Amino acid sequence: MKKIAILGSTGSIGTQTLEVARTNGDIEVLALSANNNIRLLEEQIREFHPRLAAVWNEEKAKQLRENVRDTDVKIVSGMEGLLEVAAIPESEILVTAIVGMIGILPTIEAIKAGKDIALANKETLVTAGHIIMPLAKQYNVSILPVDSEHSAIFQSLQGGQRKALHKILLTASGGPFRGKKRAELAHIQVEDALRHPNWEMGRKITIDSSTMVNKGLEVIEAKWLFGVDIEQIEVVVQPQSIIHSMVEYEDGAIIAQLGTPDMKLPIQYALYYPERRYLPGERLDFSTLSQITFEKPDLDTFYGLRLAMRAGKEGGTLPTVFNAANERAVALFLDRKIGYLQITEMIQACMEHHHNIVNPTVEQILETERETYDYIRCEME
Repeated sequence: MKKIAILGSTGSIGTQTLEVARTNGDIEVLALSANNNIRLLEEQIREFHPRLAAVWNEEKAKQLRENVRDTDVKIVSGMEGLLEVAAIPESEILVTAIVGMIGILPTIEAIKAGKDIALANKETLVTAGHIIMPLAKQYNVSILPVDSEHSAIFQSLQGGQRKALHKILLTASGGPFRGKKRAELAHIQVEDALRHPNWEMGRKITIDSSTMVNKGLEVIEAKWLFGVDIEQIEVVVQPQSIIHSMVEYEDGAIIAQLGTPDMKLPIQYALYYPERRYLPGERLDFSTLSQITFEKPDLDTFYGLRLAMRAGKEGGTLPTVFNAANERAVALFLDRKIGYLQITEMIQACMEHHHNIVNPTVEQILETERETYDYIRCEME
C-alpha cells in the first residue's frame, strides 16, 4: 500500500491525484490540504478517510471541524497545518499540488522528514531550487516531477545516460494566442485567455500558458531538476501537445515522450516510479494523427518567456521577482483591474526595479516576494 499526503487536494492536480488513487485502489491518503474549498475537502475526507486535513483559513477550519465531527480526521490550519501535513508520519510521498511560493516551507519540511516529493508546485524550484535540490540530495529523497513536460524529460532520461545529456527540448502548445502579434492582444479579455486549446487547468496556470510565462517558469524549474544551464534548454512550440518534451544526447540522438494530453499519466508515474501501471483513458492513435508540427516561440510577442530566461540565467532573487510579479499581475488581470498586455509589462518593471541577491536564504526569498507585492501595490495606487 502506497502512503501519500497531498498539499492542494481540491485543485486540478490534487483532484486528479485522488482519481489515480481511486482507480488503483492501493494508495492510502494520509493527509489532505485545501485553501478554502471546504465543501470539496469534506467530500474528499469522507471518501478517502485521511488522518489529517489542513485548511489555510482558521475560520474555514473551524467550520470544517464542525462539518466532519462525526469522523476521526484531525483538522489543522495555517502554515503550521501545512507543515504538519507535509511531515505526517508513515507517508512516503508528498504531492505538492499547492499553488504559489507557499509551497516552499512545507516542501523543505517534507524533505527533512525523509519524504519523496511528487512536485507539481513549480514555484518551489523556480525561487528556491538552489536550496531544495542540495537538501534533497542531503536527505537522500527523490524529487519526482509531476508537470507533464518535466515528467516527459524525466521519462526520456530513463533511456540514456544522464552524463551524456546535451540539451533539453521543452515543448509548448503555444496557448490560445499562438501566431498572434502583440498588437492583436491589446483587447484580450479574461474569457479569451482562459480558453486553452488542449489542456484543462486552473485559472492562473491557464493565463500563464497564454502569455507563455508558464513555459518560462518551466525553463527555470528544468534547470534545477536536471542540473543543466539555461542555455541547454530550448523551447519548441508543438501545437498538438502530442510530444510532451524531448532530450538530446551528445551523439545527436533525441528521445521523446509522446501521449495524449492527460495529467494523470505524469501523476501516476511519479507516485509509482519506477513501476509503470495501466492507466485507463484515451490512447494516441497514429493511424488518425495527421501531423505533428513545430515552431520557434515568438519571443517578441510573448516576451515573458525571454524575461524568464534572463531571470533563470542571472539567478539569485530575480526568479522570485519574476514569479511574484506574474502571480500578482495575473490576479489583477483576472479581477479585470489591468489589461492583458500589462501582465508582462508589470513583470518587466518589477525586475528592472529589483536589486538582485545572489544566494538568498528562504527568509530573503519570502521578503523579496513581499517587496515585489508592495512595489506593485504602490504602482497601482
